[in-house]
Amino acid sequence: MENRCQKLARSMPDGFEAALVTTVANRFYFLDFDADDAGTLVVFPDESVFLIDSRYIEVAGRQVKNARVEEEHDCLAQLKELLQRHGVHRLYVEDAVSVAYARRLQDALDGVELDLSPTLSNAIRALRVIKEPEEIERMRNAQKLTDACFTHICGKIRPGAREIDLALEMETFMRSRGADGMAFPIICIGGPNTSMPHGVPGERKIQEGDFVTMDYGARWGGYCSDMTRTVAVGAVSAEMEKVYNTVLAAQLACCKAIRPGMTGAEVDAIAREIIYSAGYEGKFGHGLGHSVGIEIHEDPRCSPRDNTVLRPGMTMTIEPGIYLPEQFGVRIEDMVVLTEDGAEIFGNSDKNLILL
Repeated sequence: MENRCQKLARSMPDGFEAALVTTVANRFYFLDFDADDAGTLVVFPDESVFLIDSRYIEVAGRQVKNARVEEEHDCLAQLKELLQRHGVHRLYVEDAVSVAYARRLQDALDGVELDLSPTLSNAIRALRVIKEPEEIERMRNAQKLTDACFTHICGKIRPGAREIDLALEMETFMRSRGADGMAFPIICIGGPNTSMPHGVPGERKIQEGDFVTMDYGARWGGYCSDMTRTVAVGAVSAEMEKVYNTVLAAQLACCKAIRPGMTGAEVDAIAREIIYSAGYEGKFGHGLGHSVGIEIHEDPRCSPRDNTVLRPGMTMTIEPGIYLPEQFGVRIEDMVVLTEDGAEIFGNSDKNLILL
């Protein structure tokens, strides 16, 4: 069976000689090995080589998949020697590299043409966009931690609790139960702060009558989960209940409707119709969702501007929201994986309005 490096080589244009992979997420995708910003992967038609310095050489030798591991001493000199050995005249480079790095490559690799077009990055995105069963299973494991955290934190939310302390409690809970880390900085905000989609937890204390929005996810095996729940502390006003039920109706409708063959824009339009018809046009400013995997925000998107046709194996978030500035906001979010005839929701945390 082809490994991911071999699939990349096969997907490149005719005459492909070599590709250089240096971005953290893409290196992890091909090697299943995380060394932060260290390491250089070179993919040839007949082999792949991973250059890594002495800090990681031992563990890389045990863990790296799909490539031969060599200790890095002088990366550019070693890269030049590798390219000469394989007779490479044209090297594909990711379009995300810095201008400074591209210049260093060009200076070091005289006689080699650098292809800095989107060709390599697009080929990698095309592979990553459809998740393999193993990738989906890792996201399931991340979601199990996320669901368990929701149950746990609902028992901690009470008047007087600070946002920042609740966020720390959530992170401690997930890390202590096996999370690699957080998929992104936890959003745990209450009261008027919930009107800010990406509000930052602070010193504010939860009060009676608050909505509390938690947008968070665990990382497990290098893959992310992403979920948002909004709960209430004490009684809610009629307006708060209306907003919550409108967002919930939009979220449920999109989870039911999304399927292969639709575009992201079409799914987004379902949520927008429900929210706007309820009188909240202009109060749902962000897109409905995005793909998730190694990175928390991947392509494609469910947004008015994304006409990508959805396919089985894509993982998407469904996260409509309504935000009333300086009053309150509500967002409800689940990840789904596209199946042959619909979508399966990863999580199972309650979405009905919870009064704590």
